[in-house]
Amino acid sequence: MFERFDLRKRARAAGLHLLISVAVASLAAGLVFGLWYPGAYRLMSGGRELFLLVTSVDVVLGPLLTFAVFNLKKGWPHLRRDLVVIGALQLAALAYGLHTVYIARPVALMFEVDRFRVVIAADVHEPELPDAPPGLRSLPLDGPRTLSLFMPEGEERTDALFKAIGGLDLGQRPRYWRPYDDAARAQVLAKARPVKILLEHYPQRLAEFSARLGEARLVPERAKFLPVTARGDWVAVLDERGDVAAFIAADGFF
Repeated sequence: MFERFDLRKRARAAGLHLLISVAVASLAAGLVFGLWYPGAYRLMSGGRELFLLVTSVDVVLGPLLTFAVFNLKKGWPHLRRDLVVIGALQLAALAYGLHTVYIARPVALMFEVDRFRVVIAADVHEPELPDAPPGLRSLPLDGPRTLSLFMPEGEERTDALFKAIGGLDLGQRPRYWRPYDDAARAQVLAKARPVKILLEHYPQRLAEFSARLGEARLVPERAKFLPVTARGDWVAVLDERGDVAAFIAADGFF
């Protein structure tokens, strides 16, 4: 069947479609990794893998369909209709994929007792957003905020614990979100451990860790760390003020 058609023209059309698809995917990557998943969060939240899964299927499938249907003998009106349908399906698939990436984006790096936790948009109990402090009543679009938690007392604490057992953790409930202020930084520094302990625990990665600390302009003798609950094993490295200055891929629960 294919011998009757000009495969060179099919390949040229599919190649042009591939270039357009790659250009669109590159623009989408700028949005995803420039705003929604900045820096290490593309790894800590699984954004890189999710985006590659979505776009790779979209980028490959569209040109393949173009190669399959491109036949000038159909006549331009018929061929144009086929190409428009393929483009529309491809854009719809990309939009759906980007929506999936969007709702899985990290919106908060939450300090919880003795660790940080990456909270994604899909896990936030949005009905409580109006109960959050001013400035925290909407989910960010430009990367996660560093936040702390208010710990309830009495019956409210009991109720919150029961809901946490049911799967709704405090970090997912905006009514308990608080700014990462000086009081929170003091709590973080009190719970954090010296980076020296991390370096001693991973002697085989000393050069890698030292380079990462150098990139963040941190003095190892003054920096501290806390484990991060995220996708994979991570630690947050803190400067002298208690601000998160870097992330390192390592298990901090030891």
